[in-house]
Amino acid sequence: MKPLFALAALAAVTLTSPAFANAELAAKKNCMACHAVDKKLVGPAYKEVAAKYAGDKTAAAKLADKVIKGGVGTWGQIPMPANNVTPDEAKTLVAWVLSQK
Repeated sequence: MKPLFALAALAAVTLTSPAFANAELAAKKNCMACHAVDKKLVGPAYKEVAAKYAGDKTAAAKLADKVIKGGVGTWGQIPMPANNVTPDEAKTLVAWVLSQK
């Protein structure tokens, strides 16, 4: 019976972990309409974004600003519209995107 409890505890931690919560925030804010974690849709895959900005200490601030204001040109000529997110939500989303491997 103990393995069942351990599995249930692991599932609870996994489902409430920041990574899962941030995926939920991305879905709630309609980010997933144009982006996916591992494949290009309208915009780049989050894994591509994380790889492009790996090691860039200014990436989080730049990308949070881009999430809020929108942008064009970094990934082609299809614009990313401004998003209705708070600065804290933008930081949370960008931290999650940059953590994708």
